[in-house]
Amino acid sequence: MPDFVLVFAVIAVVLTVTALASGLVERSPLSFPLMFLGLGFLLGSRGFDVLDVGPHSPVLEVVATLTLALVLFLDAVKLQITELGKRWLVPALILGPGTALIIAVGALPLGLYLNFGWIMAFIGGAVLASTDPVVLREIVRDERIPRPVRQVLKIEAGMNDLVVLPVVLVLIAVATDQGSGAADWTVFLAKILLLGPAIGFAVGGLGSWFISWMDSKMAIREEHQALYGIGLVLASYSAATAAGGDGFLGAFAAGLGVVVLNQSLCECFLDYGETTSEMAMLLAFVLFGAVLSDLIGTVDVVPTLVLAALVIFAIRPVVLGLVLSKARMSWQAHAFVSWFGPRGLNSLLLALLVVQAGIPGSELLLATVGVVVMASVAIHGGTATPVGAWYGRIAAKETLEEERESTVAGLFGGHDGDVPMLTPQELAARLTEPYPPTILDVRTRTSYLHDGTSIPGSIRVLPDQIRDWAATVATDGLPDEEYVAYCS
Repeated sequence: MPDFVLVFAVIAVVLTVTALASGLVERSPLSFPLMFLGLGFLLGSRGFDVLDVGPHSPVLEVVATLTLALVLFLDAVKLQITELGKRWLVPALILGPGTALIIAVGALPLGLYLNFGWIMAFIGGAVLASTDPVVLREIVRDERIPRPVRQVLKIEAGMNDLVVLPVVLVLIAVATDQGSGAADWTVFLAKILLLGPAIGFAVGGLGSWFISWMDSKMAIREEHQALYGIGLVLASYSAATAAGGDGFLGAFAAGLGVVVLNQSLCECFLDYGETTSEMAMLLAFVLFGAVLSDLIGTVDVVPTLVLAALVIFAIRPVVLGLVLSKARMSWQAHAFVSWFGPRGLNSLLLALLVVQAGIPGSELLLATVGVVVMASVAIHGGTATPVGAWYGRIAAKETLEEERESTVAGLFGGHDGDVPMLTPQELAARLTEPYPPTILDVRTRTSYLHDGTSIPGSIRVLPDQIRDWAATVATDGLPDEEYVAYCS
């Protein structure tokens, strides 16, 4: 059978199984990453031996590159930078000391227990510090979970690669001896950390402005705008790479340019980009499953499972527990955030970069990371539904402190200012005026359910979702329209 026919068949399986099994996955401990990793493993050398994919396969390289570039671009586009504003404390705590500490602590068992060289151990620590947005997808969409808690997970999953990726790239350069002096290293770091992101930022910002300008002059159909967005991802990656920078950091910076410069891509691109990204991610899981099927025999299984246990149950939960110790959250929220740090496709993609650099021992590292990822996908994917339901039930039964905030910055006291207050008597008088204010009932879930009464004509909005609600009605409201929030 020609290779391209087999690839078409695998893509067909990914697309059809994803659609048919989506209802089952939402209601069970199964997850798509686990399903497709398992499928790839079965199709690989230790199964039916019909999918011959190695770590140096051009097909794997193309799919992995497209996937990581798309994921980084979309993560940047979806960042709520304008919402956070100057309230940068939580992202800084999560992405700075938190991620750096996870990298450092994660390198120790790789160096001391699995006997990797220290450079490779720290590369492995960085690779395993990357959390996976695919496994977290259902969690961050579950509106039973207070928004700030979901936002913490989204920020970490969406941005910690911005910390991890430069660390991996620099360590790869050290391992391959790309610089022989201070001048060489200065040029290398400038290209990686400055030139590539600057080019990507310009491509994303100017490219999104140009499509908006063209759309205002002559209407551009949505399907073509969606294709244009994919073109921006590929253009930012290619331009940054051609200039000697890193294409992945260029792709992330391109998405950042769209947001920071207040440009916008139509929702059609975000929908199409998400769909394309998901297809590429699931196909990549199949291919990596086949690769791991061949490499799994090179690892010492018991010590590697011990590493997986440390990564999943100890290192990240303890570090995140310390990082978020001052946050105004219930113990349930602390436990929830600390637990859900799944390792997945991003870790495999980063490990593949090490293999492509030709560093001795890199294939063993990929196999080791693969075992940790398979364990994490099984454990975190299997607990996502029951743990999410457990936390949702608690939020419905009692008022949790995190419910009173609508942003992650608010958990650390990051408020823009005091909110004017009305007494019940003042509100009653205002409601008799010719143009009374609109009442927003933003009581917590528990208070709303238990009180059993509400102000006539009020609009029910969950307190942690007030910003999302405000964004949806901003264009519909009258200039002088007044809103009063009724909270518990």
